[in-house]
Amino acid sequence: MTETMQTTPPVAMAPEEFSELAQAIEREVGQVIVGQRELVRQTLICLLANGHGLLEGVPGLGKTMLVRTMADVVDCAFSRIQFTPDLMPADITGTNILVEEEGQRQFRFQPGPIFANLVLADEINRATPKTQSALLEAMQEMQVSVARQRYKLEPPFFVLATQNPLEMEGTYPLPEAQLDRFLFKLWVPFPPEEDLVAIVDRTTGSAVARGEKVATAAQVVAMQRLARSVPIASHVTAYAVSVLAASHPDNERAPELVRQYVRYGGSPRGAQALVLAGKIRALLDSRYNVAIDDVRAVALPSLRHRIILNFEGEAEGIGSDAVVRAILDAVPAPAVD
Repeated sequence: MTETMQTTPPVAMAPEEFSELAQAIEREVGQVIVGQRELVRQTLICLLANGHGLLEGVPGLGKTMLVRTMADVVDCAFSRIQFTPDLMPADITGTNILVEEEGQRQFRFQPGPIFANLVLADEINRATPKTQSALLEAMQEMQVSVARQRYKLEPPFFVLATQNPLEMEGTYPLPEAQLDRFLFKLWVPFPPEEDLVAIVDRTTGSAVARGEKVATAAQVVAMQRLARSVPIASHVTAYAVSVLAASHPDNERAPELVRQYVRYGGSPRGAQALVLAGKIRALLDSRYNVAIDDVRAVALPSLRHRIILNFEGEAEGIGSDAVVRAILDAVPAPAVD
């Protein structure tokens, strides 16, 4: 059952408070999630950018626990949708049901699990494209349309989708239009042995680790608003645009790896992701300005799912991460007067 949505009245926030609150969120999540610091930070960047994240990793690495813990720490309504081949769009968005009140029958909208602050779309590639498309409007417009009626989703609204790269039989690859809605695509690495020891100790004992609430939904919305107000120099924006442009094989900046193995480069949303995620990374580092290094640091999760390889690239086993790294090596930082 979906938890009750919370209202989020606007509040103001200073950059110093942003940094302190973000560190508190990361610290509390770290009480439950062992290691995976970079994954936790990138997931937090998605949340603070008012974006969405796609996590890919083998089962058992804590993807579900991560988003559940994030919801606990920021005190937001959490909903989990287990995607299966028989899942229907109405199972996600909700539907009109016939009810009887005072002797009269009328239709009433019954909200689906999409009406939450943090939504976990577990194994999203197991559902049919028709069902996957039910998320598109919610992710982009923060609303749901049912029977010609539109229903707004309460902010903050964050979709964290997972998919298993090992089991591809009976799955439906996400279409490019849906992939492009995700701010980041995150790889979930296998933990080292020392982290595995801590995981086993923490999950097989009598005590159950749980993050404490350190932020409200209203504070998260305030952090999102502050992130968008961070100034960015024109040369840094130009650099982000140049990186994106170099992902297109017909661009003069494109490195040889792109020209040879890439079919389509990133969309304008890729440049938006570079800039917005760069702003948040600067704030997390207690800076109220965006540097070239901030853009470079978020390039892999921002672009890896937006680059489409051609047949030759897939046959050669060229990874999108290698393409992004080649682009970063090929595009020089602009000179500042």
